[in-house]
Amino acid sequence: MTTASDFPSPLLPARRRRHARLIAALTTLIGACAEAAGEVYGPIAAATPDQEGVEVEALSCIRVAMSAPSLLDLARSEDATRWPDAVVREVAASRRTYAARVALADAHDAHDAAHRTASGPGRGPVPPSAAASGAWMELVSAGDEVAACWRDDPQQAAVLVRELTVGGELVVDEVLDAAVDAMVVCGLLALAEARTMARVDPSAAAELCLTATPYLTLAVTLASADLD
Repeated sequence: MTTASDFPSPLLPARRRRHARLIAALTTLIGACAEAAGEVYGPIAAATPDQEGVEVEALSCIRVAMSAPSLLDLARSEDATRWPDAVVREVAASRRTYAARVALADAHDAHDAAHRTASGPGRGPVPPSAAASGAWMELVSAGDEVAACWRDDPQQAAVLVRELTVGGELVVDEVLDAAVDAMVVCGLLALAEARTMARVDPSAAAELCLTATPYLTLAVTLASADLD
């Protein structure tokens, strides 16, 4: 059954619509991972019990590993093209939160520098480049934390997102998108390892393809999650 929230105004797409092409690509990739593993396990299952060796191919594991990054990049690009107003709004929000995180880091540095001056010699303030790098890492860390929590307790993860965004240095969609990225990276790393193993141990490659699927599935969940 559809509801009014499934069809928001073009300026305010639900996350499942904003990331529809990415979600579709992820589900396609999940299916491809299962099929690739099946092409390895199928001949083993079909072999007679007295057959000593079974010849298997892991070419599908290689193909899915090689195609996955470009498939997901294309999907992200298509989503951006479909929702240009949302992209503009997201970029503006990202600039604000990034600036807020850098400002917070600078304020902490100033406080620490004043404390060091009062208590004795010490290191000077952190250079701006370090503060900027820390601002980006804070977002990445927040995404990792939310993704890890979501696996065990989605409700608690939603609470965590609220806690992370209450100060204004992060926004909800930004944190959820960082969590999506974290899970996509984990899935792609598993597939990259599967590609490496495919020529030496097809069974291990198949297992790694299957190992990627929980990460990709969680990425779908996070890309679809609406907390507003």
